[in-house]
Amino acid sequence: QVQLVESGGGLVQAGGSLRLSCAASGRTFSSYAMGWFRQAPGKEREAVTTISASGGRTYYANSVKGRFTISRDNAKSAVDLQMNRLKPEDTAVYYCAAASTGSNHYIPLRKSQYDYWGQGTQVTVSS
Repeated sequence: QVQLVESGGGLVQAGGSLRLSCAASGRTFSSYAMGWFRQAPGKEREAVTTISASGGRTYYANSVKGRFTISRDNAKSAVDLQMNRLKPEDTAVYYCAAASTGSNHYIPLRKSQYDYWGQGTQVTVSS
């Protein structure tokens, strides 16, 4: 029902910035909570940030709080991730995901709660 495609990944020096974008298909984008997850080599996929269907609530992992900002544009069926002051430990494949919810304010955090996933985009931060 929903197809997701990430873009914007690349190689950046520590302290730099990148902006990731996730484009969604379908006409019911506004009913889904959206999340950005990342998976580093040898690590489990973890939630980075999520945003409610309405855009009114957000969650950030402590490791990225104050540096990353999630936003969504329901009219464009897109969710973005602005990443500032990047660190080498931010290096990972970043995935966007969509979760059906029963509330405009719900922000699911578990991988199993997400119904659709993008292919991922590589972010590499060098020193």
